[in-house]
Amino acid sequence: MIDLVISGEPNAKQRARFSSRRSGRVFSYTPKKTRDYETYVRELFAFKFPGFVPLEGAVRMTVDIYRGIPKSTSNRRAQKMEAALIRPTTKPDASNVLKSIEDGLNGIAYRDDSQIVEVIAKKYYSCRPRVEISLEVIK
Repeated sequence: MIDLVISGEPNAKQRARFSSRRSGRVFSYTPKKTRDYETYVRELFAFKFPGFVPLEGAVRMTVDIYRGIPKSTSNRRAQKMEAALIRPTTKPDASNVLKSIEDGLNGIAYRDDSQIVEVIAKKYYSCRPRVEISLEVIK
């Protein structure tokens, strides 16, 4: 089992952008914010697990997403958020954060994200925003 904590506010994978050149050719690109977050995830994994050999076979991924509590929140409501009595129902979507994590770990934690056959993703509020990831091979 592999555990990784990514500190900071979770970032959702943004849609590809399209642009055209003077020649009239259209090309797509991944927005910088998404590229930077995926690179951060990849580098953090490589730093924590140097020389790691990517997992083989079916993989189960568990992702706990902890969003920061908005500053405008009352103390009473913030306590309920921290105790998981109030859960985030706003953006970013859990599935889009999951996509950023999957793509960031692709080729380094597992050969390809198609190996992921089970996913459990949960969103919470916390005073310490982060993403906690667990990966394990399913026997």
